[in-house]
Amino acid sequence: MNNIIGQPLNRVDGRLKVTGEAQYTADIPIEKLTYGVIFQSAIAKGKVLTIDTTQTLAVPGVIDIITYDQTPNLINIPFIPTPTPPKKDDNIYHYGQPLGIVIAETLEQAEYGASLVKITYEVATPTVTMAQALPEVFEPESIFFGIMPGKITRGDIELGKTQAEIFIEQVYSTPMEHHNPLETSATIAIWEGDNLTIYETTQGISGTQKRLAGVLKLPLENVRVISKYLGGGFGCKALLRSHTILAAIASRQVQRPVKVVLTRSQMYTACGYRSQTHQELTLGATKQGQLTLIKHIGTSLTSIFDDFVEPVGAATTMIYACPNLEVKYRLARINAGTPTFMRAPGEAPGMFALESAIDELAYALNIDPIEIRLQNHADINPQTGLPWSSKSLKQCYQKGAELFGWSQRHPTPRSIQDGNFLIGWGMASATFPTHSMSATVKVEIFATGEVSVQTGTQDIGTGTYTVMTQVAAEALGLSSQPVQFSLGDSNLPTAPVTGNSITVASVSPAVHQAATAAREKLIQMAIADSNSQLYGCQITDISVELGQIFLKSEPSRRDSYTEILQRHGLESLVVTEATSPNPESKQYSQHSFGAVFVEVAVDELLGEVKVRRCIGVYSAGRILNTKTARSQVIGGITWGIGMALMEKTVMDMNSGKIIGANLSDYLIPVHADIPSMEVQFIEEHDPHVNVLGTKSLGELPIVGVAAAIANAVYHATGKRIRDLPITPDKLL
Repeated sequence: MNNIIGQPLNRVDGRLKVTGEAQYTADIPIEKLTYGVIFQSAIAKGKVLTIDTTQTLAVPGVIDIITYDQTPNLINIPFIPTPTPPKKDDNIYHYGQPLGIVIAETLEQAEYGASLVKITYEVATPTVTMAQALPEVFEPESIFFGIMPGKITRGDIELGKTQAEIFIEQVYSTPMEHHNPLETSATIAIWEGDNLTIYETTQGISGTQKRLAGVLKLPLENVRVISKYLGGGFGCKALLRSHTILAAIASRQVQRPVKVVLTRSQMYTACGYRSQTHQELTLGATKQGQLTLIKHIGTSLTSIFDDFVEPVGAATTMIYACPNLEVKYRLARINAGTPTFMRAPGEAPGMFALESAIDELAYALNIDPIEIRLQNHADINPQTGLPWSSKSLKQCYQKGAELFGWSQRHPTPRSIQDGNFLIGWGMASATFPTHSMSATVKVEIFATGEVSVQTGTQDIGTGTYTVMTQVAAEALGLSSQPVQFSLGDSNLPTAPVTGNSITVASVSPAVHQAATAAREKLIQMAIADSNSQLYGCQITDISVELGQIFLKSEPSRRDSYTEILQRHGLESLVVTEATSPNPESKQYSQHSFGAVFVEVAVDELLGEVKVRRCIGVYSAGRILNTKTARSQVIGGITWGIGMALMEKTVMDMNSGKIIGANLSDYLIPVHADIPSMEVQFIEEHDPHVNVLGTKSLGELPIVGVAAAIANAVYHATGKRIRDLPITPDKLL
């Protein structure tokens, strides 16, 4: 059989994207389309007193206006649909809270109409900072929708204190951050009788379908969600948002299709964010560097009306073999929207704190940062006691150090200088869990030689179209050309949300199983057919290549998919298969790992930090496409550089308004900020995670980057920055 899995196949949707033929949500051509513009609260706390729409309705082209009191409660959109009817709520909980929608014939008319809506408020003083919120901090019993406990312990912290000969006790903090995908969120809603079709920017078509049906009180089969291409999501497009509901309600009211496209500034208030975190971290160790205790208390912020915890201690529980541990979460409320998942939720900010503290411990003990990590390497998951399904973290350290030239490192801070620049080296570990969910795939092989593979997953720009084509092609013994992989439609077989790095681990086994079942069905048809050259052969003696079935011992005896179907008078063969996570996998702890090494140059006069070199080495199971995987890693590391040096959302302390809700003031890396990167993967065979041995990758490469840079900055300057981002004012 052909070995196409793992090859650096070009993106099958690449030509469509570079030529502009790929249609994103806002590009879909719809007849009789109208435009919706959402108007939002201009205060962060108080009540709505009146909404005057007189001037808006007088604007030529304005068709209608719908205010918040005519819609479901857009604040408490259920994560899981409930039959409880939403109640009208006049309260304002955050700046930018959606209060209604204007529908017009053109976008310009809708925008102008929305600008004329007059709202009067009863204004109250908002709570917008961590300091303001901390007096009413509380400890949640569980986090992440009840999936994780609010407090995790093992061993005896007090015993760990008595055993420790050195302590690192520090506070690390990360700011509020926003996702900023290239494509802003958008919806086109179309009603045909009682049936609703939604073109949507979503990372989860099935979840959007279920939740939207629940909010609108519709049977599930009456709602269809389509999302063929997504210009990034990173978590902010994972859940149902208010603009989708408003578009659907508006379309039903005006009896015409309605398009809603959020502005960049609206993305900062309507689609979630990563919460600010305040992390108290204590490490205790012997003089030889053996950890005796880890205590990690993470405080994050949430909205007034909902609980969302940034799980900063998720990796702390499993990354090092420390016998005594306590991880605890605290939550405080501010007048802002609810935070949400953002690439590597928990691990990205949490590992900044932990890996910075481990580096501080290494310096305090005069032990090499890699060596102290190796000393405390966890050979099994220390929290669960389970063996790893696979783990190549030591190999990541070794390969990364070799490529970087770590052995040449001078450990003393401020020991390397290049003109006005202080040079520093730093490194950190990376990890992210591997999860999977159920998925269903339909494979149809046509007598023309073409193959259709269908499932309701999403491609958020990471290459799902491509890697699933490769999996199907290899299982069928075909090249990639005849395989047409379809996704992004809730009418297709169900697949899970694209988030938490689960798509490859969930969908690729289902694609493999369905394609394999289709191949074996055709082989069975051939060996049972007296007109086939393979009649009477054993299935174990048969192999497949380029759509040809042949006898291994006598390759001239062969048959083809096309001939088999044509002889049987079939236009096609259809197979649908569903997969679920392997129950035996629960006997193992499943994680991907990595190590990142960076060199920074710090301008001693200006305090400016420049990343000069970056090497990332990762062990993430079987890599389905080395080219798309490398792109994933480059994107993650780039984001990590932004997290370390630039990204920070600023809220006005008095009004609760987000300042600089745009891509001019909210700084993200550009090409000039990013060095040449070297990315390598450790070849890893994991028979336990799934049939293909695929593990999580998408979120892994952002983890550890901020810590590696902070550690390198310390090595360069002797200044330890524990509050991100690392900006010139903190170094000067």
